[in-house]
Amino acid sequence: MVQNHEGQDMVQLYAAIWRVSGRRQVMLIVLSLAIAALAAVPLEFQRDIVNLLTEQAVDLQHLFLLGAGMGAAILASLALKFLTSFLSGTLGEHVIRLIRMRLVTRAAEGGHTLHQGTLTTAVSAEAEELGKFAGGAFADPVVQIGTLVSVIGYISSTQPGLGLIALSMILPQIAIVLLSQRQVNRHVAERVKLLRAAGNRLSEEDIAAAVSELEQTFDQIYATRRSMFLWKLSTKFVISAINGAGTVAVLMLGGWLVLQGRTDVGTVVAAVTGLSRIQAPTAFLIAFYRQVSANRIKFELLRDLFADRG
Repeated sequence: MVQNHEGQDMVQLYAAIWRVSGRRQVMLIVLSLAIAALAAVPLEFQRDIVNLLTEQAVDLQHLFLLGAGMGAAILASLALKFLTSFLSGTLGEHVIRLIRMRLVTRAAEGGHTLHQGTLTTAVSAEAEELGKFAGGAFADPVVQIGTLVSVIGYISSTQPGLGLIALSMILPQIAIVLLSQRQVNRHVAERVKLLRAAGNRLSEEDIAAAVSELEQTFDQIYATRRSMFLWKLSTKFVISAINGAGTVAVLMLGGWLVLQGRTDVGTVVAAVTGLSRIQAPTAFLIAFYRQVSANRIKFELLRDLFADRG
């Protein structure tokens, strides 16, 4: 039941983002797909270069052509990433401005019991975090998931055993994050509510009378953040251990296959490089999932600010 509620909130969050930025999101998605399509191209050039260097007679012209092709692929990918990041950033700022204007406008209309401190926190901090997320809400996961599919697909096509190791590194990480994020989400919601309460007390005229209560609230915020750090860092430790084990496994299996004459050195080198390529998207997707979960809660809390309007 809880997971179903979370899923509905997630859909509502994305639906709200699409309503205010749908056309611009389409452009970002197209650019993201192009970036993902180029992700594995440098690996193929690298594989060919390494294998060429292992030959007794190296064709320098062929070597330079491969190097030029790899460089062109890298530059094209960087240019697309630059454009995507710029468009995503400006879109995020647009959404921040929109959220702030709507909060202030609805507060000015009256008919609610909203404290000034809560409104200040929502306009200054919560709106900014939610708006920044909206800028890359669609494009960021498309880039990273596309990169994972592209790189793992390439490794699997050159050597299925190495591709299986790459895939087996991702699945346990997903399970670990899903288990830990629920606890983190609970702390995020608690922290936002505590900050709002503190803001409400600070907006009152007699601050001196509220010092003791504020001190207790700040202690609770500290304890909440401390618990969040423990959950996040523990998860990061386990995930890093999985990545390290995967790299060792690829080197051992790849080395054995080379000695058996069942693959070439270039394929093993490309697979190891590919593992580093998929670690970054995996880490990003984990962070993105946490960001989605946290912003889902903030979106729900912002939406509930005016739930008592008559």
